[in-house]
Amino acid sequence: MAIKEVDVHGLKIKESDRQLDPKTPQGSIDEKWTYYKGHVPLVSPANKMRIDVIVVGTGLAGSSAAASLGELGYNVKVFTFHDSPRRAHSIAAQGGINAAKNYRNDGDSVYRLFYDTIKGGDYRARESNVHRLAEVSADIIDQCVAQGVPFAREYSGTLDNRSFGGVQVSRTFYARGQTGQQLLIGAYQALSRQIKAGSCKMYNRHEMLDVVIVDGKARGIIARNLITGEIERHSAHAVVLATGGYGNVFYLSTNAMMCNVTAAWRAHRRGAFFGNPCFTQIHPTCIPVTGEYQSKLTLMSESLRNDGRIWVPKRKEDCGKHPNDIKEEDRDYYLERIYPAFGNLVPRDVASRAAKYVCDEGRGVGKSGLGVYLDFSTAINRLGEDKVRERYGNLFDMYAKITDENPYKQPMRIYPAVHYTMGGLWVDYELMTTVPGLFATGECNFSDHGANRLGASALMQGLADGYFVLPYTIGNFLSKDIRTGKISTDSPEFTEAEKNTKDRIAQLLSIKGNQSVESFHRRLGKIMWEYCGMARNAQGLTKAIGLIRELRAEYYKDVFVPGNDKEYNPELEKALRVADFIELGELMCIDALNRNESCGGHFRDESQDNGEAKRDDENYAYAAAWEFTGDPSDPILNKEHLVFENVKLATRVYA
Repeated sequence: MAIKEVDVHGLKIKESDRQLDPKTPQGSIDEKWTYYKGHVPLVSPANKMRIDVIVVGTGLAGSSAAASLGELGYNVKVFTFHDSPRRAHSIAAQGGINAAKNYRNDGDSVYRLFYDTIKGGDYRARESNVHRLAEVSADIIDQCVAQGVPFAREYSGTLDNRSFGGVQVSRTFYARGQTGQQLLIGAYQALSRQIKAGSCKMYNRHEMLDVVIVDGKARGIIARNLITGEIERHSAHAVVLATGGYGNVFYLSTNAMMCNVTAAWRAHRRGAFFGNPCFTQIHPTCIPVTGEYQSKLTLMSESLRNDGRIWVPKRKEDCGKHPNDIKEEDRDYYLERIYPAFGNLVPRDVASRAAKYVCDEGRGVGKSGLGVYLDFSTAINRLGEDKVRERYGNLFDMYAKITDENPYKQPMRIYPAVHYTMGGLWVDYELMTTVPGLFATGECNFSDHGANRLGASALMQGLADGYFVLPYTIGNFLSKDIRTGKISTDSPEFTEAEKNTKDRIAQLLSIKGNQSVESFHRRLGKIMWEYCGMARNAQGLTKAIGLIRELRAEYYKDVFVPGNDKEYNPELEKALRVADFIELGELMCIDALNRNESCGGHFRDESQDNGEAKRDDENYAYAAAWEFTGDPSDPILNKEHLVFENVKLATRVYA
């Protein structure tokens, strides 16, 4: 392997000529998964009982994976930093879950879901993984119905569907505005069954702080008991990370406050490549920021765009008026005007940038001027208020409680905000990272979504990975481990990992500075949003890298972490997570600076065509997989060159 140094806008970046192997099976695109399942090595039931698997995270991906592996007969240890798996952030995914069942007979198919996902991701995803996701999508619905998930139904009893952004069919199954919650309860029930059966052991209020590598393989984790502060060693024959995304690097996001990158970042520091970190998704329908005091933002489900119409005043002078006082002819339904074929259901990145443009023109609404209207008056007139209440009642109630405005009587105000992360740990077709025996599922991996996730696909990927993919693929690794025996936690590797964790904790506690962890996190978020948010450019990204490096140095000189490590100490938890966020933030900016093109959620000012993203397929049709070298400022770029044999590379058009 050779490494060369490349100058990227004045920043020296190391680039490897390593060829990453995605382990894509042979055969045509619609035969690969079937071929793989028919030829993958198996682990016999008797041998599964001798094998331990650790699953970190209990959202949809983690709970479904743990339940499925437990059902197969493996000994599963499950870790969550929550008091219950039901606290996982998957519960907040309100709108729905995609599946290619074609219940509406409107032209949907496995191939169309595959195509929409590849196109929606701006041609920066691996074809084989995306097609597999589309194939198993229908099975997910059957599984969840069998678990009792109360999907919405039509009068005849058939499961109902609605549309989401970036598609022209109705393939999204939903349970009012509580889909994530209902799906998570289903997965939690499956996990609880395995806990009672004894195949899964639950470790609540435990946070993973390191991965243990023995003889080149992931063989366990170091975890902290968040109640007692005790540092614990846990061994296994394989480790599965299902710990979600890293959107909270921006501080203000739609993510839950405890969402973080620590598990994935610690794995990255142990050798797992980090894929496409700059691919973050901005969601167009968030309640706007109202002040400096906020610590998070609230998402209004994309499902609202089915019946809501988005507009701003045509004239700047009308922006201060009450929306009901602005005449119909004075309203600019800009998405319907610019993208008539998809209208208000264009993909999230397209809708978000369009909202930014009209606000930059001075036509934004609200006190800050950073807002657009989401109006349901047309739907209420057409369907009646009762029908709209039936479809979206809990979402409307939530909006009213937060804003003290009645969305049945006046339009909602929305504005884009950080939501999902398409980047994450690089994995192959088997969902294994570059560390043998270390797997990543759901949003934790660099995913099947390319540079932009279509709505209702996160729940689909999390459950597909957990219920239908990992239970097959993990067997290929574990089938070679049946004679290994119990993994000891007394090895030098466990001792070294535990010492590193304790030293890191001691370092943060010993600084005794003058600034809170929260203040550093807020400053990092402002840097990231300003220079690596909805739009990026070389000058801003270069500045951001310098600012983050300065912030990291200041953090280790002046942060104040109260208390000690032998007790419940949420400030210490936060300090460890923010330290990792700072390192990740720098890598995100380096990745964004290096990718001198616009694609999906990554928009470079220098690469656009009349305001639309302009890809550079000749130079950037690859997944970037960054390797940790020991210095957060000096990563090595590895590439997985993407091959498109079934979908023709083309400019995304939604007009």
